[in-house]
Amino acid sequence: MKYKVITIDNYLDNHFIGRSNWLRAAVLGANDGIISISSIAIGVAAANSERAPILLATVAGLVAGAISMAAGEYVSVSSQTDIEKADIERERHELEEMPDVELKILSEIYERRGLQKETAMLVAKELTEKDALSAHVRDELGINEMSQANPIQASLASCASFLAGGILPLLVVLFTPLSNMVYSLYAFTIVALALLGAVSARTGGSQIKKGVFRIVIWGTVAMGLSAFVGYLFGVNI
Repeated sequence: MKYKVITIDNYLDNHFIGRSNWLRAAVLGANDGIISISSIAIGVAAANSERAPILLATVAGLVAGAISMAAGEYVSVSSQTDIEKADIERERHELEEMPDVELKILSEIYERRGLQKETAMLVAKELTEKDALSAHVRDELGINEMSQANPIQASLASCASFLAGGILPLLVVLFTPLSNMVYSLYAFTIVALALLGAVSARTGGSQIKKGVFRIVIWGTVAMGLSAFVGYLFGVNI
């Protein structure tokens, strides 16, 4: 009988927390793409009886939204990364200037987590001897490899997922008859959001019903408000 050797890396790969960074960016981008582009199309379609203005607004929204998502995600994650780097550098200086104080802080952290005082100090000393900075970054600052996001990765994931989500309602605008375009966009978007909610919940290890419900509800609200504005300002563009 063959036994599978389980290492710490394999063990961590079986958990969902490692997917949180890229999954958040991808789901946010796809969700925003579907809802934003559908809402734009619905709002313009509610105020127009021609396909050209609807198509123009939809394509413009798709391009602008993808660029905005990529830039926004990159800036946001880069800012987070800069803060983490600054904190790590500060911790490095503190370890050089007051190692005894930092050792005591690390020991107290382990005490609060449930270790006896003597055990906590022993663990703190052994970890400090091995890699003091890594121990403090992980246990004092709460920064680890899984929590650190990559700006480029997050930016590309957001941009690509927004385009993937936004192209779907664009296809509806291109091929659906004008007479029932608004209702087709409603139906399509609800189905697309439900599938996105199910896939993201499944990938993230959460409840599928919960994921589908919350994403569909907010998508419906967004489209309803867009249609209302379109009807309210029903002018010919």
